[in-house]
Amino acid sequence: MSLIDTSVLIDNTRRGVYEEGAMSIITPIEVLMGLASEKRIRAKELLERSYKVIYLDNKVILKYCELYNELKKRGILIPDADPLIAATALTNNMVLITKDRDFERLKDVGLRLELRT
Repeated sequence: MSLIDTSVLIDNTRRGVYEEGAMSIITPIEVLMGLASEKRIRAKELLERSYKVIYLDNKVILKYCELYNELKKRGILIPDADPLIAATALTNNMVLITKDRDFERLKDVGLRLELRT
Protein backbone atom coordinates (compact mmCIF):
# COMPACT_ATOMS: atom_id res chain seq x y z
CA MET A 1 0.00 0.00 0.00
CA SER A 2 1.19 3.52 -0.79
CA LEU A 3 0.89 6.68 1.28
CA ILE A 4 -0.90 9.40 -0.66
CA ASP A 5 0.30 12.93 0.05
CA THR A 6 -2.05 15.89 0.29
CA SER A 7 -0.93 17.31 -3.06
CA VAL A 8 -1.90 14.12 -4.90
CA LEU A 9 -5.15 13.69 -2.98
CA ILE A 10 -6.25 17.24 -3.87
CA ASP A 11 -5.20 16.82 -7.51
CA ASN A 12 -7.04 13.49 -7.76
CA THR A 13 -10.16 15.03 -6.23
CA ARG A 14 -10.13 17.90 -8.71
CA ARG A 15 -9.81 15.43 -11.60
CA GLY A 16 -12.47 13.08 -10.20
CA VAL A 17 -9.96 10.25 -9.78
CA TYR A 18 -9.92 7.81 -6.87
CA GLU A 19 -6.66 6.09 -6.00
CA GLU A 20 -6.45 3.35 -3.40
CA GLY A 21 -4.01 3.89 -0.57
CA ALA A 22 -3.46 5.29 2.86
CA MET A 23 -2.94 8.79 4.15
CA SER A 24 -1.21 10.28 7.14
CA ILE A 25 -3.50 11.93 9.70
CA ILE A 26 -1.74 15.16 8.61
CA THR A 27 -3.40 14.99 5.17
CA PRO A 28 -7.01 15.44 6.30
CA ILE A 29 -5.87 18.30 8.53
CA GLU A 30 -4.27 20.03 5.53
CA VAL A 31 -7.33 19.38 3.35
CA LEU A 32 -9.96 20.38 5.91
CA MET A 33 -8.32 23.64 6.97
CA GLY A 34 -8.81 24.90 3.40
CA LEU A 35 -12.54 24.12 3.29
CA ALA A 36 -15.47 26.20 4.41
CA SER A 37 -16.53 25.18 7.92
CA GLU A 38 -19.91 23.84 6.78
CA LYS A 39 -18.17 21.35 4.45
CA ARG A 40 -15.55 20.02 6.90
CA ILE A 41 -17.55 17.33 8.70
CA ARG A 42 -18.82 15.72 5.50
CA ALA A 43 -15.40 15.92 3.82
CA LYS A 44 -13.72 14.38 6.88
CA GLU A 45 -16.18 11.49 6.87
CA LEU A 46 -15.60 10.87 3.15
CA LEU A 47 -11.82 10.90 3.56
CA GLU A 48 -11.96 8.49 6.49
CA ARG A 49 -14.21 6.08 4.56
CA SER A 50 -12.10 6.29 1.40
CA TYR A 51 -8.58 5.90 2.79
CA LYS A 52 -6.82 4.07 5.55
CA VAL A 53 -5.77 6.80 7.98
CA ILE A 54 -2.41 6.29 9.65
CA TYR A 55 -2.18 8.08 12.98
CA LEU A 56 0.85 9.46 14.77
CA ASP A 57 2.18 6.75 17.05
CA ASN A 58 5.43 6.60 19.00
CA LYS A 59 7.39 5.20 16.04
CA VAL A 60 6.24 8.00 13.74
CA ILE A 61 6.95 10.65 16.38
CA LEU A 62 10.48 9.36 17.02
CA LYS A 63 11.18 9.10 13.27
CA TYR A 64 9.92 12.66 12.82
CA CYS A 65 12.37 13.83 15.50
CA GLU A 66 15.23 12.07 13.68
CA LEU A 67 14.24 13.66 10.38
CA TYR A 68 13.84 17.08 11.97
CA ASN A 69 17.30 16.90 13.55
CA GLU A 70 18.90 15.68 10.32
CA LEU A 71 17.31 18.45 8.29
CA LYS A 72 18.25 21.06 10.87
CA LYS A 73 21.87 19.82 10.88
CA ARG A 74 21.96 20.23 7.08
CA GLY A 75 20.33 23.66 7.26
CA ILE A 76 17.28 22.50 5.33
CA LEU A 77 13.92 23.96 6.19
CA ILE A 78 10.71 22.38 4.94
CA PRO A 79 7.18 22.73 6.33
CA ASP A 80 6.62 20.71 9.55
CA ALA A 81 3.85 18.67 7.95
CA ASP A 82 6.24 17.18 5.38
CA PRO A 83 8.60 15.42 7.83
CA LEU A 84 5.54 14.10 9.71
CA ILE A 85 4.17 12.63 6.48
CA ALA A 86 7.62 11.29 5.54
CA ALA A 87 8.03 9.73 8.99
CA THR A 88 4.66 8.03 8.53
CA ALA A 89 5.76 6.55 5.20
CA LEU A 90 9.15 5.47 6.56
CA THR A 91 7.87 3.76 9.71
CA ASN A 92 5.16 1.94 7.76
CA ASN A 93 7.50 0.93 4.91
CA MET A 94 5.39 2.73 2.31
CA VAL A 95 6.13 4.58 -0.90
CA LEU A 96 5.03 8.21 -0.66
CA ILE A 97 3.09 9.39 -3.69
CA THR A 98 3.46 13.17 -3.97
CA LYS A 99 3.69 16.16 -6.27
CA ASP A 100 5.79 18.05 -3.71
CA ARG A 101 9.46 18.15 -4.68
CA ASP A 102 10.46 19.11 -1.09
CA PHE A 103 10.24 15.41 -0.24
CA GLU A 104 13.21 14.71 -2.53
CA ARG A 105 15.41 16.12 0.23
CA LEU A 106 14.48 13.09 2.32
CA LYS A 107 15.35 10.37 -0.19
CA ASP A 108 18.84 10.02 1.26
CA VAL A 109 17.35 9.00 4.63
CA GLY A 110 15.44 6.16 2.99
CA LEU A 111 12.19 7.79 1.89
CA ARG A 112 10.83 6.03 -1.19
CA LEU A 113 8.99 8.41 -3.51
CA GLU A 114 6.75 8.34 -6.49
CA LEU A 115 7.01 11.93 -7.65
CA ARG A 116 4.21 13.07 -9.95
CA THR A 117 4.00 16.16 -12.09
